[in-house]
Amino acid sequence: MSEQTRIRINGQEYEAAVGSNLADVIKAQNIFLPSLCYYPHIDPPLGTCRVCTVKINGRPIAACTVKVSPGMEVETDTPDLADTRRGMVEMLFAEGNHFCPSCEKSGDCDLQGLGYRLGVTVSRFPHLFVDRITDYRPQRMVIEHNRCIRCRRCVEEVCTDDGKRVFSFVNRGNETEVAIDYEQEARLSEEQALRAMHICPTGAILVRGDSMARPRGERKYDEPAESFSLPVPPRLTHANGKGKKVIATTSLAGCFGCHMSLLDIDTDLLDLIELVEFNRSPLTDIKTFSKRCDIGIIEGGCSNSDNVEVLQAFRENCDILIAVGECAIWGGLPAMRNMIPLKECLLEAYSRTTDKAKGLVIPSHEELPELLDRVYACNEIVKVDYYIPGCPPDASHIWKILRYLVMEEPYTVTQAEFKYD
Repeated sequence: MSEQTRIRINGQEYEAAVGSNLADVIKAQNIFLPSLCYYPHIDPPLGTCRVCTVKINGRPIAACTVKVSPGMEVETDTPDLADTRRGMVEMLFAEGNHFCPSCEKSGDCDLQGLGYRLGVTVSRFPHLFVDRITDYRPQRMVIEHNRCIRCRRCVEEVCTDDGKRVFSFVNRGNETEVAIDYEQEARLSEEQALRAMHICPTGAILVRGDSMARPRGERKYDEPAESFSLPVPPRLTHANGKGKKVIATTSLAGCFGCHMSLLDIDTDLLDLIELVEFNRSPLTDIKTFSKRCDIGIIEGGCSNSDNVEVLQAFRENCDILIAVGECAIWGGLPAMRNMIPLKECLLEAYSRTTDKAKGLVIPSHEELPELLDRVYACNEIVKVDYYIPGCPPDASHIWKILRYLVMEEPYTVTQAEFKYD
């Protein structure tokens, strides 16, 4: 029988076996401890993602890399630990090209689910938009390196029947990536290939002909059981004195889906109209600001000079600026061109086309907005006060924010309402 000892976790005493993994002990007490790489049967633990960081006797360290010893004082839930974990997840989003609305694993992605759980609405780090290859050469799989977070799960867990590894790490530092042995991959059974796809915490490993896409409500991270206390926008300092608060809205490099979600508030809009008036907005067809506004709602990112000009005008004329939707917050689907030089995009669109389109020239005129080198998120151009993610965001999430700002009603957002896709 293993020697037992007592340790303190968040001020409470617990009994645990000496030498047992601290992450297992914490989770056994139903204490939330996030992780993207830990598997109990892998020893030594991988320790690659670091999102299970806790404090042991005041020192931050990944819990999965620590064995229980007498006298341990463990903290799992402090403001600085929560900020550290959010920072880790934000960096993983920023270092890869995670376009949730177009990903087959959206809703079942562990990275996405952890982003929900930690309340990540925007990354504090700039997205790198590195152009990594998508490897179609394996016989049964597609390897999407843009989504890989280098957790090492596939390296340790995916083997042929005779124990030969299929995946391995190659290169060093920031150039590290997962390589696949095509010969060994071809020897995997269908069940083994599917297991490789499912143990990947993101959508980096896909099996041909076996889509992971499922309807909303049936996916792993669609459960509405939990509510989140997200950061709140600043209180309004009424720009127009007494009377109705004034709202302006616009769409930049987006599809107007977020405006449609705003209209999906349905009959509750009648309550809103009693308390607000809309100024510059596609909803009113008012093209310029006629007065200063309390709230500005921005949909879409910045892909050209006109988008930048409009966004700056909204920042100048609105007390509170809210970025709504994937495009406004992270660039969204339009930012999929960010991995490719602008010139290459234009050549592909206008020159390297079908025979019928030969002779087309790249449009250029002084009245046409100038395309930017890439698509920028709104907070890369101006200060944004609040973010509502989603593609489009859930109407109830938007409605709760407006009620908070207009009626000063407190709110929480359920997991079903907090989405990136």
